[in-house]
Amino acid sequence: MEHTHHLDLNLLRTFLAVYRSGSFTGAAQLLGLSQPTVTTQMRALERQAGRELFERLPRGVAPTSVADELAARVAAPLDVLAAVAGPDPAAVGPADPVHLAGPAELLCTRVLPALAPLVADGVRLRVSTGLTDALLDELRSGRHDLVIATTRPRGRALTSAPLADEEFVLVAAPVWAERVRDRAAADLPAALHSLPLVTYAEDLPIARRYWRHVFGRRLSGPAAVTVPDLRGVLAAVVAGAGFTVLPRYLCLDELSSGSLVVLHEPDDPPINTAFLVQRPGAVENPDVPRVRDLLLGAGRGW
Repeated sequence: MEHTHHLDLNLLRTFLAVYRSGSFTGAAQLLGLSQPTVTTQMRALERQAGRELFERLPRGVAPTSVADELAARVAAPLDVLAAVAGPDPAAVGPADPVHLAGPAELLCTRVLPALAPLVADGVRLRVSTGLTDALLDELRSGRHDLVIATTRPRGRALTSAPLADEEFVLVAAPVWAERVRDRAAADLPAALHSLPLVTYAEDLPIARRYWRHVFGRRLSGPAAVTVPDLRGVLAAVVAGAGFTVLPRYLCLDELSSGSLVVLHEPDDPPINTAFLVQRPGAVENPDVPRVRDLLLGAGRGW
């Protein structure tokens, strides 16, 4: 892109919105334009650049290597211009609510309690729950300001920072733990095979990962109970429904009280990193960095 300085600034602004949102429709929503206007502007920019910038897909667009190069050159300057041109928060009254999304369990047990001091200080929050892939798509389209993701976003369109590591533990109520208490690690999977498994989903995602990482084998057999909220899994297992694999942070109190027992303490337990992902390029809400910075600090202690 040797001739970036000849390109129209408004077209570059639209280009960056398309690049970050992954679609003409998402960019239109971010910019307050119609989708045909965005399409027309991108065609004009491609004519000016003399190169194709986006591959049109059945759903959205994919940037070409030329678009990657252009975005790397113009993103920071355009973001600075947007910040300079944005409204003075002191002149327009209270800041907008911060739209935050992530896994329900982490939000309810760690994130919202950590943010309570900011709420008491006047920060407004609008919180949504869901699965990472869908939430990141919504982040790109401008629905959220911050998303807590269970995987690092691919590509360079979104900025992310590690928030917290969660360790997974194999647990059961004492009545079930007694049945496998003296089993060696090599014998534990076979011993657990006859016990009821409580899990998050039918494909046993967390338990399967634990089996593969710790025992080096595939977990087979159906779940006795599936519930798409780990707090429900926790409640069922504490009540004696069976065994499960949970993030340690979620069951610290139950482990401390003895209502749950860890069935195995491997030298190398499975760890998953949560990431705090921010939507770039928006007019800056001063409360977004306050929420972001507090969470990144608090997450180190989770």
